[in-house]
Amino acid sequence: MTQIAIVPGSFDPVTNGHLDIIERAAKTFQEVRVAVMNNSSKKPLFTVEERVVLIQEAISKYDNVKIDTSAGLLIDYAQEVNASVIVRGLRAISDFEYEMQITSMNRVLDESIETFFVMTKSQYSFLSSSMVKEVARYAGDVSTLVPSHVHVALMRKFGK
Repeated sequence: MTQIAIVPGSFDPVTNGHLDIIERAAKTFQEVRVAVMNNSSKKPLFTVEERVVLIQEAISKYDNVKIDTSAGLLIDYAQEVNASVIVRGLRAISDFEYEMQITSMNRVLDESIETFFVMTKSQYSFLSSSMVKEVARYAGDVSTLVPSHVHVALMRKFGK
């Protein structure tokens, strides 16, 4: 039986930090599903479809990684694809409390699905999609924080 792991997120846009977590999951698990989630508390810059395309281009070298979308509960999606693991990246201590709350709720909903926390590489410990968008909005250089095709997409969105 193939062990399926999910790397969930809004990925608006996908950053090099996200890609680091996805790559490490791809090296660890037989199959990885990148789940582009529609977070109702966020106002996205890119549509779900645009985010999927940006991620596809960035992960095309991994044969064991697939991209899906979901607008519902992560646990429902995990059950639907028979995933046994959720992989979450942690940047700093501040992430831990939030991630622990999500993991605790997920365990209430389905205790058979484990969550693995992966510490980001130190060069990505400050990196968030929100910060990338804010800097790009004002024409700041984010070219080292995202893949080149994502940088181009950001510049187009902000008319730069």
